[in-house]
Amino acid sequence: MKTKDELLRIKNAELTALLELSKSLGSSFELEKNLIHSMRVLSNFLGMKRGTVTLLDPETKEMEIIAAYGLTREEIQRGKYRIGEGIVGKVVKSGFPMVIPNIGEEPMFLNRTLSRIDKDRIAFLCVPIKFKGETLGVLSADRIFEEKVSLEEDLRVLKIVSSLIAQNVKLSQTYLAEKKEKENLSFELKGKYSFPNIVGFSDKMQDVFKAVHKVAKSNTMVLLRGESGTGKELIARAIHYESLRSKGPFIALNCAALPENLLESELFGYEKGAFTGAVSSKKGRFELADGGTIFLDEIGDISPAIQVKILRVIQEYEFERLGGTKTIKADVRIIAATNKDLEEAVKEGTFREDLYWRLNVVPMFLPSLRERKEDIPVLIEHFLNRFNKSHSKKVTISKEALKKLIDYHWPGNVRELENTIERLVVMIDGNIILPEHLPIHVVMEDSFIIERETLSKDIEAIEKERISKALRECGYVQARAARLLGITQRQLGYKAKKYGLVKK
Repeated sequence: MKTKDELLRIKNAELTALLELSKSLGSSFELEKNLIHSMRVLSNFLGMKRGTVTLLDPETKEMEIIAAYGLTREEIQRGKYRIGEGIVGKVVKSGFPMVIPNIGEEPMFLNRTLSRIDKDRIAFLCVPIKFKGETLGVLSADRIFEEKVSLEEDLRVLKIVSSLIAQNVKLSQTYLAEKKEKENLSFELKGKYSFPNIVGFSDKMQDVFKAVHKVAKSNTMVLLRGESGTGKELIARAIHYESLRSKGPFIALNCAALPENLLESELFGYEKGAFTGAVSSKKGRFELADGGTIFLDEIGDISPAIQVKILRVIQEYEFERLGGTKTIKADVRIIAATNKDLEEAVKEGTFREDLYWRLNVVPMFLPSLRERKEDIPVLIEHFLNRFNKSHSKKVTISKEALKKLIDYHWPGNVRELENTIERLVVMIDGNIILPEHLPIHVVMEDSFIIERETLSKDIEAIEKERISKALRECGYVQARAARLLGITQRQLGYKAKKYGLVKK
């Protein structure tokens, strides 16, 4: 018979253990780590040895120990059971707890882990881990048999513990299932929203890919915006080859690469004798693109005269060749691109507003490389693979060199990165790109930035001093000071305010 103090000590130990278990199981989603700590708590506070949690795989219907305390790694790996096999399997099958007072006298006890060399005077307690009637596995523990030990009390505590574990196991399974579902969805999207020769796993590029899929099946105009080298032509090709026009031609033309007279003949073609040297008729790009897509890069650089003719093609689907009178029909989808501020060009009158609105039905903004730095390592790997293959080399890149390339701001975007990697593959003597192999402007970028900032500050200091001197000489009359400096009064007012030179 236990004394009052002994009962109080046992009760306090139980409460402490349950509190520690609750804290441990709720600490994270790392199930195995939480359960191992829980088994340690059972040993330290309640004197239960060799605690194990064995979970049931719902697909294979097999059980294995996933967390234990008091067992070696080899012993844990041997702890595998089938439903109905041994004490553990029987508890899973029945859903009811079992207590074996002395495992040495129980033939059903398999000792599968081979962790009990001397099995006499060892009690084995095994309770199901159940959540809303579903048996997830079992919790078991050894107890060195002593007269003062109450196995019924131990069983009661283990039932409480198993209930806590069941909630944690189910929560962890739900979390992992949701995480896997999200990862699968992410993988599917990255697979779905990707195109040959276009590398981009960043969120910004995934948004671009999604937009491509949405717009491709329609016949609407698309205006690609972004800096030079961001891959506008690649995206235009992706739209074409995902569209219903994919079997038709894809014709690309850089409008900024040709003078006005040549650009006009390239776009619309010409008849024999239309100009000196026109010894035969020639189809233009719009004719060649009939039934397909024409990509007009640098559309912001075309003259107002050609803008009018392109507007007519958009509105009427027709045009005439240079020197010709026959109207030619063209079923063409136009995708345009520019790195210019077309809105500002419209305000200045250098770009027709009606053409702007015709082209800008679906604007698509391509991010600069510095806006999607997470894509740089993948792009580098892509270019290394391509150029290693084409130049029969096996060049890799060091971590230090990779970091330099990631940190660089890439004003030329993907095109600059591509050229840099090809040059490195061709030119380096060894097979590893090191920081010393990188272009000087990449390695020294921080120094250049500091020099630019210093120069800018020096210029501002000189400007401030000159304006201050002029204002003093002119009695702070801004109109006279502006004439003295050779600038407008408005410019002077802005700069005087900027440098805090306005007399109050």
